Amino acid sequence: MNYSLTILEMAVVALGLGLLLLDLWTPLEQKRPLGYAAAAALGLVFLFSFSTFVDSGTTATAFNGMYVQDGLALFFKRFFLLATIIVLIISVEFADRIAAGVSEYYALILFALSGMMFAASANDFSLLFVSVELITVTFYVLTSFQRSRLGSLEAGVKYLILGALSSAFMVFGIALVFGTSGTMNFAELAAAGSHFADDRIFLLGLLLVLVGLGFKIAAFPFQIWAPDVYQGAPVPTAAFLAVGSKAAGFVLVLRVLFGAVPDITGHWTKLLVAISAVTILYGNLCAIPQRNLKRLLGYSSISHAGYLLLGVAAMSPAGQSALLYYLGGYLFTVLAAFTVICLVMRQADGEDISALAGLNQRSPFLAATMALAMVSLAGIPPVAGFFGKFLLLKAAVEQGAANHAYYWLVAIAIFGVVISLYYYFGVVRVIYWSKDAADPSPIPISRPIKATLCVCLLGMLYLGLFPNLVLDTADQAVAVLRTGSQTAARDQGPPFAGR
Repeated sequence: MNYSLTILEMAVVALGLGLLLLDLWTPLEQKRPLGYAAAAALGLVFLFSFSTFVDSGTTATAFNGMYVQDGLALFFKRFFLLATIIVLIISVEFADRIAAGVSEYYALILFALSGMMFAASANDFSLLFVSVELITVTFYVLTSFQRSRLGSLEAGVKYLILGALSSAFMVFGIALVFGTSGTMNFAELAAAGSHFADDRIFLLGLLLVLVGLGFKIAAFPFQIWAPDVYQGAPVPTAAFLAVGSKAAGFVLVLRVLFGAVPDITGHWTKLLVAISAVTILYGNLCAIPQRNLKRLLGYSSISHAGYLLLGVAAMSPAGQSALLYYLGGYLFTVLAAFTVICLVMRQADGEDISALAGLNQRSPFLAATMALAMVSLAGIPPVAGFFGKFLLLKAAVEQGAANHAYYWLVAIAIFGVVISLYYYFGVVRVIYWSKDAADPSPIPISRPIKATLCVCLLGMLYLGLFPNLVLDTADQAVAVLRTGSQTAARDQGPPFAGR
């Protein structure tokens, strides 16, 4: 077994355990900067992921084929590492609002990261379930970490109940898949998937697995937890949920649909198109009356799950590549917005949009960052959000000649974009044109936060203006979804061997 393939995950787990041990000998007043140390260490892990020791350019497996290291896995692992670095820096800024256990908060973020990285390499339903549970259980604690806030505790309980329910659906679905096929390995399922295309028990199992994954990506009708949890959770937790947890759900969706059962997925076009369309409409329409900024971003997250499902529903490499590109732009956009919320809401009693009134006078830099984030989320050029939506819509339109349902999906997506202009630019209007500023005092910005916001701004602009580098990387990453299953099956011998 090639255990060395898991070196990135092991480094993250070791960092989390080391942080907990270091906390024992660190004075209380010096625990807050441990987040910076963790972020710096993750930066080294991120750079190490580009070395030939990790990225050999070939597909390799470990743990009897349960774990796969390929281009898709590395793309998402680097995505998760970059997102976690930014979330840790936000957490340091937020640490004064955590009554106790700030080091444990940092460590839990790292353990959630390890689960996301294992999810990126999942090539078996058993590893899929373990990685999803590692992510979900850590988020149960992270969501309710502010034990003195009723809203945080309420969000934690809601996430716990609905998360446990989704896990029950998923594990029952995995049991049905294994019971009918005799295997949980994606490569073996792909090699014999056509044999189970008419097996109703097998198909029911797959649908139940997708129910569990639908909860992770907040797709309709499994999205009801998102607005309440985003509103009640600490700001860094909400940011990590919006970016890391959602991306982990989508990489697993890609692995299952296009790595494990590609033959069956081709028959589910109408289902995926319908889920994408309804998710887009639900998220955008429900966001219109929202006044709480985090809750608005919760509904926004639902609508963006619908846009990302365009790439899945397109059933093409172009759609999958567009999905990865869109996630890249979404990372910088959402984390920039949550960073501004973390700074501004510190001096406000609530999280109402009105707290942003006069932000252009209090901090022109924060105002410009938040405005650009809203512009990117709305899909206005020249930032990343526009080109990401364009690629997803283009991938869907290309399939329209074969299935006219895609034209309806594209029309609904464009309609959703038009709706979103109202509430996104409502935030911009409050920032620049509201006259009743709640607090005219300047907002101090630390150097790490200023550097983080600059990175997010550059990321939004660079991906929008120069998308080719990320697109080429995404194209190479999704190539394994077309060839990886066959390669892995050939490496491991005939399907169901020894069973």
